[in-house]
Amino acid sequence: MMGVMVVEVIIGVILIAALWKVFAKAGKPGWAAIVPIYNIIVMLQIAGKPAWWIILFFIPIANVVVGILIAIGIANAFGKSGAFAAGLILLGFIFYPILGFGSSQYQGAPR
Repeated sequence: MMGVMVVEVIIGVILIAALWKVFAKAGKPGWAAIVPIYNIIVMLQIAGKPAWWIILFFIPIANVVVGILIAIGIANAFGKSGAFAAGLILLGFIFYPILGFGSSQYQGAPR
């Protein structure tokens, strides 16, 4: 049981660091990655989505759809393909570090 908790903490720290780097690459404050709800607002800005979509995160099923649309928007904002967006959706713990620590450059919010 303790081993599982250690692995979960390590994955959590890596994800926070990766989101911090993604936010910094997009010109947003990196510390926003550790602030609940505000980090979703920053992700909406990076993805080029309206800030009022934060309300949709509190509605069951709609939050899944909005999460998928945000992942697609973030992938597009960094010039990545739809396959990379699918990776962000399905294997975010692998693809967000690739986005954050890799050579990807923020190209601006998609229109």
